Amino acid sequence: MTESKGATQPKSAPLPVGTLLSNYRIVKKLASGGFSFVYLATDETGAPVAIKEYLPSSLARRNPGELIPVVPEENAASFRLGLKYFFEEGRSLARISHPSVVRVVNFFRENATVYMVMNYEMGKTLQEHILAARQQGRAKVLRERFIRKVFHDLMSGLREVHIHKLLHLDIKPGNIYLREDESPILLDFGAARQTLTMEANRFQPMYTPGFAAPELYGKHSELGPWTDVYSLGATLYACMAGMPPQEANQREKDDRMGDAITRLRSSYTNGLVDLVEWCLRLVPAERPQSVFRLQKELREQTNALGEQAAQAAPAVPAERPERTGPSSRFLTLLRRRDDSVAATTRQPADTSGD
Repeated sequence: MTESKGATQPKSAPLPVGTLLSNYRIVKKLASGGFSFVYLATDETGAPVAIKEYLPSSLARRNPGELIPVVPEENAASFRLGLKYFFEEGRSLARISHPSVVRVVNFFRENATVYMVMNYEMGKTLQEHILAARQQGRAKVLRERFIRKVFHDLMSGLREVHIHKLLHLDIKPGNIYLREDESPILLDFGAARQTLTMEANRFQPMYTPGFAAPELYGKHSELGPWTDVYSLGATLYACMAGMPPQEANQREKDDRMGDAITRLRSSYTNGLVDLVEWCLRLVPAERPQSVFRLQKELREQTNALGEQAAQAAPAVPAERPERTGPSSRFLTLLRRRDDSVAATTRQPADTSGD
């Protein structure tokens, strides 16, 4: 569901446990893919951090027990270009401080590559939430209120990314982390680069089938915020349908998403389904051109639903004024009245003998 196209089992060995990088010590490998390794490490105070290492498996290989990867001469230029973008990406992300974007706290060169140090968070990916809900067999895979809240917060973070001239280009449920309070964090900027510049358009990213916009399949297609918007729509669809949408390059030949999106209307509001359809349009110019525009529509829908629910709620009767406790004088008078009543109604004692 979240496997990036072209990402095979990495040929390189991860760094050995216990390796010291700058002031960080490797505890274990957390994840690996065609682009990088991610490790759990500790800093000099013993606090946990996540460290991402640039090591594309198609361009370099590291032997077990070694630190420095081997880059064949024919791959050297591509490796250096990717290294440049990875380093610039770390520099850009380090300037972003937003609760919905993974926090980069340090980045440095070592072992002929680059490392990006990030906050380590507790929680689960959105993909794990979807899979757990799908196993329960419910018509609604995830609750609409939950979806709206998560994606509103996520869009706020993505807007910050775009402001800093970065695109993510690999938004999918596996790259969205939910803390224990269900607030989202956008992760894995391995595909991200400064694609809002002409030079960067020469360096094509890896992509994930189903979540990648059609323009990611073309070498000369213009990329922009609308490219991430398509992936947001695909991720929204996965939250509602429990599976990725049809792959974009297949849709261009035989688009079956119309019926698939229509089926969502039996479980979710038309407004949310319309939002998904808008994001998933194959022609980039027909999608929302900015995350701000998309978020504004989502917020207006959510507010309108809240107003409708408030109007439909039954009227609550006015509360009676809270009654304070009776005064001691009143209680005394009440007891005297009760004693008087009791005296007049008491039956005479039985004085007859047996």
